[in-house]
Amino acid sequence: MDLVELERRAAARLPQHVYDYMRATAGGSEVLERQIAEWDAIRLRPRVLTGATPPATATTVLGTPVAAPILVAPMAQQVDAHPDGERATAAGARAAGSLLGVSTNTAVPFARIAEGGAPWWFQLYVTRDRRLSTALLERAVAAGAGAVLLTVDITRLRHPRAGASVSVEPTDWTDGRTGARLANLTEEELRIARGEGGRGDRGLGVDAITWIREVTGLPVVVKGVLRGDDAARAVDAGAASVLVSTHGGRGLASSVGSAAVLAEVVSAVGGRAEVYADSGIRSGLHAAAGLAIGARAVFVGRPVMWGLAADGAAGVTTVLEALRDELVGAMDLLGASTVADLTPDLVAPR
Repeated sequence: MDLVELERRAAARLPQHVYDYMRATAGGSEVLERQIAEWDAIRLRPRVLTGATPPATATTVLGTPVAAPILVAPMAQQVDAHPDGERATAAGARAAGSLLGVSTNTAVPFARIAEGGAPWWFQLYVTRDRRLSTALLERAVAAGAGAVLLTVDITRLRHPRAGASVSVEPTDWTDGRTGARLANLTEEELRIARGEGGRGDRGLGVDAITWIREVTGLPVVVKGVLRGDDAARAVDAGAASVLVSTHGGRGLASSVGSAAVLAEVVSAVGGRAEVYADSGIRSGLHAAAGLAIGARAVFVGRPVMWGLAADGAAGVTTVLEALRDELVGAMDLLGASTVADLTPDLVAPR
């Protein structure tokens, strides 16, 4: 899959400030490039003479069947990529047999997203005023969310173009649709959200996992983990999974990448919960490497956004199916008949 060409096509359809937001990181482009390079640097050791059958990629995530362990990361501002936003993404994910995360900041009502037909998990930023988070959680459950992605990291965006006249932060946008967010709050809740109560809870602790489980009855995936000890504490507190993530390079600019710490997190969790990874996944080979290290699945963000912007739901399907085809090719060369055959012994020591 030619991601450079796909991004070029997407950029041609997007307003400049929207494209700037979608590609922004905590530093320059080198932040994400470095994290992609860390996935590229993983060396694998193929098995031979195994009698392997044609690769099958089907698996489950928290009990939900998916056609391949390649899922759609939660992303805001999807209505800026396509008028149907997450509804189109859900339709594209359904056609590919995948699952999507849905952002707290989505501009599409949960019920409309559910109409797309794909299984989905709700990504939550816990607010200082817990009434806002509670309302979103309850509405997500009512609309059919299958899990909660509890985001625990903090993002800082640097504008990718020096001297640009429009902010890289969507909260500063005022031009109609591109400023749309938080469609699942009432007008009164939006008023609260615009004040201090809507800010992220910087004092968040592991007790939030128990609180979310009590409110929703859903499994909790802790998103934004980059340390083994943090992963272990999250699982001890009741998390069903942890997602190793740098928020697509939007956290600390000098942070380690997901590829560099995935093995540490897998070891710390010790099979007590599922582990996922995102940030810099750009090919089926990257996915194969992550699975071999011990991830149950990987999430993909920007490539899906570029597919959505370029071709709507069909573009999302194209990206996911291309990544799955690349994963099949990698598995074939590695001597793996199923994703369960992608094991740590395939990863060369660093």
